[in-house]
Amino acid sequence: MGKIAIVATVLLACCTEADKKALDLSAMSGWTVIVAPDAIPSEQYAAEEFQALVKQAAGIELPIAKQPPKPTQNVFIGTGEAMRSSSVGFEVESLGDEGLRILIGRDNIAVAGGRPRGTLYGVYEFMERYLGVRFLTFDHTYVPTVSAWLIPCEDFTYVPQLSFRWNYYRENAARPEFAARLRVNTTTNDEKLGGVTPQGLINHSLYRQLPVGKYGNTHPEYFALVDGKRDLESHGGGPEPCVTHPDVIEIVARHVIEELDKTPGRKNISVSQNDNDAYCRCDRCEAINQREGTPMGSQLAFVNAVAERVEKKHPDVKIGTLAYWYTRKAPKTIRPRKNLQIQLCSIECCTLHAINDPNCERNREFCQDMLDWGAISSDIWVWNYNTNFRSYDLPFPNLRSISGNVKYFLQNNVKGLFMQANGNGSSGEMCDLRNYVISRCIWNPTLDSWELTEEFCELHYGKAAAPILAYLRMLHDNAEKSGCHPGCFPSPDEVGLRPKISEEAVAYFDKALKAAESDAVRARVEKASICAYKALLETCAQIEYKDGAYQVELPKQYEDAPARYVALCKQYNVSRAAETRPMADYIDRITRAASKRMPAERLENAVWRLTIVPED
Repeated sequence: MGKIAIVATVLLACCTEADKKALDLSAMSGWTVIVAPDAIPSEQYAAEEFQALVKQAAGIELPIAKQPPKPTQNVFIGTGEAMRSSSVGFEVESLGDEGLRILIGRDNIAVAGGRPRGTLYGVYEFMERYLGVRFLTFDHTYVPTVSAWLIPCEDFTYVPQLSFRWNYYRENAARPEFAARLRVNTTTNDEKLGGVTPQGLINHSLYRQLPVGKYGNTHPEYFALVDGKRDLESHGGGPEPCVTHPDVIEIVARHVIEELDKTPGRKNISVSQNDNDAYCRCDRCEAINQREGTPMGSQLAFVNAVAERVEKKHPDVKIGTLAYWYTRKAPKTIRPRKNLQIQLCSIECCTLHAINDPNCERNREFCQDMLDWGAISSDIWVWNYNTNFRSYDLPFPNLRSISGNVKYFLQNNVKGLFMQANGNGSSGEMCDLRNYVISRCIWNPTLDSWELTEEFCELHYGKAAAPILAYLRMLHDNAEKSGCHPGCFPSPDEVGLRPKISEEAVAYFDKALKAAESDAVRARVEKASICAYKALLETCAQIEYKDGAYQVELPKQYEDAPARYVALCKQYNVSRAAETRPMADYIDRITRAASKRMPAERLENAVWRLTIVPED
């Protein structure tokens, strides 16, 4: 975009130290929202959002016009001729796609930013910063009702540090208008909402760039040699290629070039390993890996070779590859080409503690890898993990570490974050809270995730907030005291859950339900309580053998817990129990287990005991 000077028709009278008078929101009934005739869809929508939210806050409906009816009392939204005709510059070229500037005077307001999303994000920033609006969930926007609200005169500019922000919750994909309000820029192509960032997620790709169905039978040598034979299995998306085979390099490069030819305008494309560790151990690949001290040696040499070929046809497109699992460690001597992006993945890290917590031994190796990659690449992205993939609705104590991780990534010059949660399911463990906390942290990394947790609970759960916050403190305190270091596939024990903790969790939510002041709040509490019942089922249920059968037993006071859990999951559309398990399967299991005795035969002697369950 060429240089654009955006200015107000009349000099916005900004306050000085000697003049503390501010703008009174309640006195804006005669104002007009101005959006240019040639405004792009997101700027037009920004004007409509400004109008709607001011009406909610102050009860004033400001008309929207294409030209200012008078020199003062205007809210200029986005670029336009009316703003360009003044002598006061309002330059946005340096703001990129999403940077914003808010200029508030006693007579006029201007909100504008880079295209295509800056102006829309500027409106949302205005609402949060000056009106106290909080976009909590898709159906709950907290808007303080005001009769007199003084907005300070100031000139505020903000450019987000992360150009790629993907908080991977189904709620964002299903409700793109809400995602835009949270400034998640990766979920929709809708021009009204500013579209998506041209940076795509760096992800597993070689399964489609070298499909085993096409080449496996005729050229098994194209695929990884593992344990002395060519691996043609489709585990983890598909077999890994032999990355040193000359034909493989040419085939993958040709596939990438053809894909880019068909999709102009892309900023990057993935050339990355599949989701398994069956990498090639042939003599050529192993020679490089041994020399470089990591299987990333042969992998990076391969991606470099592909990138070199792609650059000749598409010099402005970056090639992205994962530093993941067995390729996370940087090679000793091979360096990524200038048109390469590295997406570092933290799948092995502890989720309870911040990644750079010096007292967490589990994270130290990742921190070293981050430093090593930073020394050889200036284009690093991060794939971070924010859920329990083994059990989406089990309590997961990481709310205190989220903001610390985001700050750490930025300190190491990371450009974008994929914060993976249960995006392939809906209504996971406290997903509304987590979506809010993570989205706000990656938009504004100065915020603290625990303070955001408290804010969300107080605004969303009302009088029920106190027991819910007490539960969350108990959950995190217990995990920290237990000395655990959970990853992103933890068992209940690995996040510090014991029967006593689970019983306390249910008790806290019972208190919250009793405190709920409305049906709406009660429903929110019920949805949040699902994780407590899951903890109860996973830690308090015992499988007892008695009289030739197995039966699931719960303490008498919790005998209705399975039915309660199932009802809540169905009511609030919990669609997946785990990354690879539909909730319907889990519900079927616990329903059968709770409702019938499973015939069993027990065989034992002085050394062994074997119990056989014929039906399972």
